[in-house]
Parts: sequence; C-alpha cells; structure tokens
Amino acid sequence: MTGHGQGSGHRHGQGHDHGHGRRRGLGHGHHHHSHDRIDSALEGSAAGLRTLWVSFAVLAATTAAQAVVVALSGSVALLGDTVHNATDALTALPLAVAFLLGRRAATRRYTYGFGRAEDLAGVFVVLVIAASAVFAGYEAVRRMLDPQEVGHLPAVAAAGLIGFAGNEWVARARIRTGRRIGSAALVADGLHARTDGFTSLAVLLGAGGSALGWRYADPLIGLLIAAAITLVLRGAAREVWHRLMDAVDPALVDEAEHALARVEGVRAVGAVRMRWIGHSLRAETSVVVDPGLTVVRAHAVAVAAEHALLHSVHRLAGATVHVDHAPEPSAPDPHAPLAHHAVR
Repeated sequence: MTGHGQGSGHRHGQGHDHGHGRRRGLGHGHHHHSHDRIDSALEGSAAGLRTLWVSFAVLAATTAAQAVVVALSGSVALLGDTVHNATDALTALPLAVAFLLGRRAATRRYTYGFGRAEDLAGVFVVLVIAASAVFAGYEAVRRMLDPQEVGHLPAVAAAGLIGFAGNEWVARARIRTGRRIGSAALVADGLHARTDGFTSLAVLLGAGGSALGWRYADPLIGLLIAAAITLVLRGAAREVWHRLMDAVDPALVDEAEHALARVEGVRAVGAVRMRWIGHSLRAETSVVVDPGLTVVRAHAVAVAAEHALLHSVHRLAGATVHVDHAPEPSAPDPHAPLAHHAVR
C-alpha cells in the first residue's frame, strides 16, 4: 500500500525487512508471527489433504459396492445415487491439487501465492454437482416414461444404507476440517456429501415402493434425488461465489475494528478490507495517529496495530496497515494529489 501522510503503509506477514533495527526493539518480532502464520497455513493444507484422501477412499468403496447392486437390480434411483457418489469422490482430486498448489511459495508473478487455486477447485465442484443433478434427473424422467421392474430389492435397500453411512462419515470429516482450516471449497464438498447421504436413504423408499408393486416408486425417488442435488448445488454455488467475490463474514470486520481501536496511539480506524486467499485471510486498513508523532513512533503504532489484528482475527495470515495523521487546520490535505490522480 502506498504511504502518504506521516508514516507509510506497512505490510505484515511477508517476512521482509526494512533495513533498520526496529525488529529487535519489539518484544516479539514480525518473523515469529510470519512463520507461525505460514506454518498454520501449511498445516491447514496438510489436514485438508489427509481428509480428502481418506474421504476419497471411503466414497470409492461405497460407489463400487453400489455399482454392483445397480448392475444386478436396474434401480434408477440407486443409479442416480451411485453416480452422485462417484462424482463426489472425484471432486477430491481437484481439491487435492489445489491444496498442493497452495503450499507453494509466492513468486514475483504470483505475489499472493497460489491459494486462489482452492477457490477455482470450488468452481469445479459446483460444476460437477450440476452435472450429476442433470444426469440423475434425465435418467429418472426416462424411467418414468418407460418404467421397469426393479430386482434384488433387499440388496438395493442395503446399498442405500451403505451410501448413507459412507456419505455421512465423509460429510462430517470434510465439514469439520473445512471449518477448522477456513476452506469454503472443502465445506461445500462436505455439505454435498451430507445431502448425498440423505438421498441414499431415499433409495430405501424407492425399494419399499417397488416391493409393494408400485412401478413408479423407483423413478419418482430418482427425481427427488435430482431435486435434492439441486438444493445442494444452490448452497455450494453461494459459498464459492462469496469467495470469488472476496466476501467475508462481517463479524470478522467487527473483530478487526475493535482490535485496532484498542491499540494505544490509534485515534481513529479507517476502512477495513479483508479477503480470503484459499483458506487464509488477508487484511488492509488505515489508522489515524497524532500528527506530532515522529515517523518512528507512527511506525511503532502501525506495528502494534498489526499485532492486534493477528492476535484477534482467526485465520488472518497477513495485514497491511497504513498510517494517516489527524488533520491540522492550517496544513493542506495530504491526500489531495491522490484524489486528483483518481479523477484523471
């Protein structure tokens, strides 16, 4: 951030040095916080990868068991559930690639690192959910127009229970890890798996209706499954949209403003801006200080403000604090050149 007024913008979390002894003069240095935040981000990526690989194995086994029953029974409801479980398992692959990319260090071209790959993977997840909803709906409508007998009903019911158990386990693991590390894509995928579990239970209803002789029970349940997938699609798309548009929980902004206001030497707090990059937060803000402060003292206030933010806002990996001085009656507005430039 460009500095103006008394003091300059100061970035935290990049591990750079300004060439003077300020780091040694503080009780705990920036490098300590920077390394802690980087280690936290790496640990988050590692936890996400572990959850993805285990959930992939569970869903792959669930899908394989259901596919055998689909081949034997011809149940379109179970087919829709099986396809959805298969696509859910496959979404682990782009997410895993995104987590691996997110562990790479920032470069001169990608100065914020590669955390955005996680959000792009979330877009892929949404597209996969949409495709599975279309396929499940198509197969259900086709079977409604040409109903067929469903065989091996006990096996179909058992496959539905297996699908529920596998998906619920995966959902809990993904949602828990996603919320802990701040990954919207992983949470969206967990919600996706949770709905898959309930659609698997719906297969039981189709099997029960078929056992009672109602030929339309199975395709009707297939349609309900497609509708349920569509509801998941809406929620997952909303989560990913928020991340792509740099939306954050307003409560995080409140926490940041309260933390800054308590810093000694801060007279007022300017706009606080935050954005998620993968599962790490970045923040930008400005604080107003006494115009009589030296550059060194104003800089010390900025450092204290950064520390306050990093200690108060969960998942915050770095912050840029710009220092402004309080206006003086006789002094020109230091921001006037910037305003003129913005108009041009």
